[in-house]
Amino acid sequence: MTNNSIAGILDKIADLLEIKGADSFRIRAYRKAAAEIDGLTESLTEIQNRGELEEIPGIGKAIAEKIEDILETGTTPMYEELKGEFPETLTDILALPNIGPKTVNKLYHMLGITTIDELEAAAREQKLRNGIRIGAKAEAGIVTAIESMRRRDDRQSLGIILPVAEEILEKLKRSHGIEQAEMAGSLRRRKDMIGDMDFVAEAYDAKAAIDAFTRLPNVEEVLETGESMCSVMNNLGMRMDLRISRKENFGAMLHHFTGSQMHNIKMRGMAKEKGLSISEYGATDVKSGKLVITGKTEDEIFEINGLPWLPPELREDRGEIEAGLKGMLPNLVDLPDIKCDLHVHSKASDGANSIPEIAEAAKAIGYQHIAICDHSSLLTIANGLSEDSLIRQIEEIHQLNAKDPSFKILTGIEADIKADGTLDIFPELLSRLDIVIGSIHHRYKNSADEMTARMVKAIESGAMDILGHPTGRIINSRDAYEFDIAKVFDAAKAHSVAMEINASPNRLDLNDLHIRMAKECGLKFCINTDAHSFTEFPTIRFGIYMARRGWLEASDVLNTYPADELISWVKSRRIVKQHI
Repeated sequence: MTNNSIAGILDKIADLLEIKGADSFRIRAYRKAAAEIDGLTESLTEIQNRGELEEIPGIGKAIAEKIEDILETGTTPMYEELKGEFPETLTDILALPNIGPKTVNKLYHMLGITTIDELEAAAREQKLRNGIRIGAKAEAGIVTAIESMRRRDDRQSLGIILPVAEEILEKLKRSHGIEQAEMAGSLRRRKDMIGDMDFVAEAYDAKAAIDAFTRLPNVEEVLETGESMCSVMNNLGMRMDLRISRKENFGAMLHHFTGSQMHNIKMRGMAKEKGLSISEYGATDVKSGKLVITGKTEDEIFEINGLPWLPPELREDRGEIEAGLKGMLPNLVDLPDIKCDLHVHSKASDGANSIPEIAEAAKAIGYQHIAICDHSSLLTIANGLSEDSLIRQIEEIHQLNAKDPSFKILTGIEADIKADGTLDIFPELLSRLDIVIGSIHHRYKNSADEMTARMVKAIESGAMDILGHPTGRIINSRDAYEFDIAKVFDAAKAHSVAMEINASPNRLDLNDLHIRMAKECGLKFCINTDAHSFTEFPTIRFGIYMARRGWLEASDVLNTYPADELISWVKSRRIVKQHI
């Protein structure tokens, strides 16, 4: 089983324990274990084979035993017992916004509701207000939440699907009959939401390659097979397609199935003007029908139209072809450019690690500095820092920096943006903080005008350096806030506030379209993991993918700055604000 599948079972256990009303520390232990596993870059099977499950932070003997059960049988007795007490479908109801475990418990025991469909029917028939004694407004809110959920499609976050696809790709590359293989489609273009998985393989034995694809561990159903293609359904309910090419046209097929559709249409149109027809098999002369270019590499396909190789993330027909013809393609930001993570939570609030542990982990992956931005006092659910706690943290960071001048730990805070647009921050401590991230964590349902005014006021305060997870979306769980994003970007430009690209697989916020819009507005960016454990540091790559799709270069991104330059940027924007 994949790490993601195992983490999902542990999360379901936590959900069912929460519905049952179990001890909060026990629930938190399972959630923490799930989060740690989700952030691992190594297979749990390999870790288990070394006998090192209990060395994973947050995983003790009891949870390690359950992981061993899951690896061996696909489940664990505790999970099966909980499902015997409560229908597993109750966890779907718990995922709806503003419905807590106590409400779910009442819905089940008092009204016999087990599914979202049953809940929707009961709410529309106004049975909830009497059955579990909730208000008419709350009852209507449940209908609205379900309608919003149904509007979402079956696509899933790149951060969830890409690791699964990478495991599949590695298995394909090792399979008999296959010379080389690559992802294609939206996966290769690194879109934030993925609806299916596409792969292209060069095979010297097509039948063996297709057989290997159909025998992958996570394949549940074979949908279609042919001489050079195969479609299957995996255990995530997602379609996976494999296309087989010959060596001489691997590049042509990879380009064709990478897309996007609009990019390919423009490429074909340009080739047609030259008397050529581009397909997955290469380029043919329109008049003679003769194949003139096989397309062994993608470069050959681009050369037909006088273009350099275009990064897959840009292939959306959003100006990449025109920029390529003019020699004006951006030098896209990439992982080696990143020198730090500027949004990390420690155990002082709701993180899993101490500041020294975070610093050591950051140094181990080659970072030059790190910013500790725990929650502010208003967010009590996340153990937000009081004034005294923040002062102690600042002093601890200064002491650690004095011990090791080669690595810089920046002082910071993730300050809540209150409903009135003020920041939950201690003004007297502002000068002692290197980084202030302003984020919204409550009152999501303000009107668009109210939310816009709230965000603009926070930006205009001058106290905030970065706007955290700007649209507030949680993928397949909560829609983005309703607000005028253009007005917020204009305010951010006027007051030199950077936009966060939150790399958490559940957020990917900003998305590529908003990033491109903000870049054109002249804004700076910060790619952060919002990590609550140092095991989540590798997820920064998902933020980088969004940045690349938004055409960002290293100079656009604050994480590429050395610590001194970053601090100077913060100081300069705060000084400018004081003189406005």
